[in-house]
Amino acid sequence: MLESYVTPILMSYVNRYIKNLKPSDLQLSLWGGDVVLSKLELKLDVLEQELKLPFTFLSGHIHELRIHVPWTKLGSEPVVITINTMECILKLKDGIQDDHESCGSNSTNRSTTENTKSSIKPRRIQQAAPTDPDLPPGYVQSLIRRVVNNVNIVINNLILKYVEDDIVLSVNITSAECYTVGELWDRAFMDISATDLVLRKVINFSDCTVCLDKRNASGKIEFYQDPLLYKCSFRTRLHFTYDNLNSKMPSVIKIHTLVESLKLSITDQQLPMFIRIMQLGIALYYGEIGSFKEGEIEDPTCHNKDMLGNITGSEDETRIDMQYPTQYKGQELYSQQDEEQPQGWVSWAWSFVPAIVSYDDGEEDFVGNDPASTTHQQKAQALKDPIVSIGFYCTKATVTFKLTEMQAESSYYSPQKVKSKEVLCWEQEGTTVEALMMGEPFFDCQIGFVGCRAMCLKGIMGVKDFEENMNRSETEACFFICGENLSTKGFTYLTNSLFDYRSPENNGTRAEFILDSTHHKETYTEIAGMQRFGAFYMDYLYTMENTSGKGSTNQQDFSSGKSEDLGTVQEKSTKSLVIGPLDFRLDSSAVHRILKMIVCALEHEYEPYSRLKSDIKDENETILNPEEVAFLEEYIPTRHTSVTLLKCTCTISMAEFNLLDHLLPVIMGEKNSSNFMNTTNFQSLRPLPSIRILVDKINVEHSVPMYAEQLVHVVSSLTQPSDNLLHYCYVHCYLKIFGFQAGLTSLDCSGSYCLPVPIIPSFSTALYGKLLKLPTYWTKRSQIAITEGIFELPNLTIQATRAQTLLLQAIYQSWSHLGSVSSSAVIEALINEVFLSIEIGCCYVAQVDLELLASNDPPTSTS
Repeated sequence: MLESYVTPILMSYVNRYIKNLKPSDLQLSLWGGDVVLSKLELKLDVLEQELKLPFTFLSGHIHELRIHVPWTKLGSEPVVITINTMECILKLKDGIQDDHESCGSNSTNRSTTENTKSSIKPRRIQQAAPTDPDLPPGYVQSLIRRVVNNVNIVINNLILKYVEDDIVLSVNITSAECYTVGELWDRAFMDISATDLVLRKVINFSDCTVCLDKRNASGKIEFYQDPLLYKCSFRTRLHFTYDNLNSKMPSVIKIHTLVESLKLSITDQQLPMFIRIMQLGIALYYGEIGSFKEGEIEDPTCHNKDMLGNITGSEDETRIDMQYPTQYKGQELYSQQDEEQPQGWVSWAWSFVPAIVSYDDGEEDFVGNDPASTTHQQKAQALKDPIVSIGFYCTKATVTFKLTEMQAESSYYSPQKVKSKEVLCWEQEGTTVEALMMGEPFFDCQIGFVGCRAMCLKGIMGVKDFEENMNRSETEACFFICGENLSTKGFTYLTNSLFDYRSPENNGTRAEFILDSTHHKETYTEIAGMQRFGAFYMDYLYTMENTSGKGSTNQQDFSSGKSEDLGTVQEKSTKSLVIGPLDFRLDSSAVHRILKMIVCALEHEYEPYSRLKSDIKDENETILNPEEVAFLEEYIPTRHTSVTLLKCTCTISMAEFNLLDHLLPVIMGEKNSSNFMNTTNFQSLRPLPSIRILVDKINVEHSVPMYAEQLVHVVSSLTQPSDNLLHYCYVHCYLKIFGFQAGLTSLDCSGSYCLPVPIIPSFSTALYGKLLKLPTYWTKRSQIAITEGIFELPNLTIQATRAQTLLLQAIYQSWSHLGSVSSSAVIEALINEVFLSIEIGCCYVAQVDLELLASNDPPTSTS
């Protein structure tokens, strides 16, 4: 009977994650077609073990679980799993740093985990042992594959909470549903076939609300902030491509999410907590969580083993034994060694690819229960990693910054309420975040958006500069503009995504991916990025290539984990950022709002997730022989970053109000109240003198060695290091500015600027600087320079009349409070003298041109 095959699979998943279930009762209910389980407790230890994150679950329960199995139509109708109200609360583990206390602790933990896994696996195989002679094995495997591929999962009211210090982050999703679809992304009962080796799924999320609140010492939230995200709906498309019908894992995986409208709201009290959550994500990505606590001492035995053997470094990621000196086994070197070893986010995420997309556990149950056979299949599957494409796309995003104030009710016993006021708004269109990876040796991330702008709202610090009764235009409120609009640019940000009707997947063809670094750089240039987006484009590429004569590194080389098979492995990490034409206006309203956000971010400081190691030289110097030194000089991995700004315009206006003396002390580290409220009325100054700066192009290049500590440790121990090795011991920075020019302009009552009066004609300049890494390692080498800089300025001209100089001085004094600020009458007189003379000059030139043109007219004939 089919029940004897399908039931153990469903029971294995339910028993794996839920406590205190009676298999006999569950089996009888499944055979009846419907299962209803209430008030279930999750196995938190199993979740922690499988997630492999530095989090611990405080609680986890399911209010109701329903499983519907259509036994009579199992080949045409999906199995439906419905979860009603699921809530999980988690926090950072208290002992995440304890893994470093001894060198042998990891191996002990791994062996324990392996024993646990080995004890679980046979039990699942034994549950699936019964066979039916009337059902051929091929039919069973085909049917199970169809059932698994078409399972519908519905979660109603999903609640996730994360607590840390005084932070409470909660995510509430009203409804989430995952189901199988057809070629047109409509709900269907599908399966892969020899002619169409593709499986498509859709996940719809409805009414997602994210809250970020602060709790007191007792763990209670005194008052609730506005939600970060309120009732946002989005959908995700999943596309799996298989090589053949017997493939247990797809060869190509695409997971793309589209959000039509994303509206974020951040208050001044939420901003420090929001930054803390962002720092948590960065620490997880780089594997920094788990570093040494303050006051802990690293075991020198472990340190020496790291330096001379298979090191893991400060980022706690798995490494590869390299042919070149071991000091370069660091953060961005990965290997497929024991999966239980401490690792970073990339390795962690990659380890979930087989678990998410494959159904090998169910099929293995019918292949056999030979552990050696299972191990062989897992190794064979690991020989070729799939291509994974993950994308996030947002049509329009809005981020609003609010200031809050406590407001008491009329009654003495009434609780206080929080009143918020919008002061700043950031709007962004056509946002794309894409990641492409194939195994751990290749990773690429591209981020871009079509256009953005920032606007001032309401008032700031008691100054009602943009209240509704001020009747100021939207042009005056907008102080930052970059890129284009979607109406003119089109939907280029969706190019080749699963939401692009022109993509290969939506036209029945197989997509091609660029997985070679050279070809990648030739294809994804700055010009191509700006043509697709227009405002901002970033491309981060990390590759690990084998240059031993075999060409690019294949998956089998890295799967073996043997250094003798790898040859010379070269790591490359490049980041390219391009910012399109932008117009930035710095007036009193914009400056005070930006600085107020900085002050709010600094008002509450949290302990860092990882502390930098003290810059103390290790007395155990590593001595290399000449062959190792020569091998080291062949290639030293570096991280290279390039930032380019195109057509930048910056306008600095005279300060209409100046309350910086209440903001700057807080930013500079001095304790001062930033809650000062101005009581004077705001009066806009028109015409408003301004300084306009135009730059054609700004380019910044930065390079740093990937593993600076290990490199400096080795090179500083050499008697006479070469210039090449010394070069890589520095951080290098290049700054190039092209077409810089500045002038005076004025903003009139209509909100438009007049033609600028040139003060500094166009010129170009360049600056180069380098800084020695870890200077304490070089105390015995006084001849080595710590810093060095080169400044190049071919020519510079500054031209200004007396009136222009006085007007520049008035603009400067309005911001610095130095001396007595000129009165509005004096400023208006200076503006008239500066700009009217230019207008008269332009009129005079135009009149002369007309006279010359009239003198060149041919004489008219007279009768």
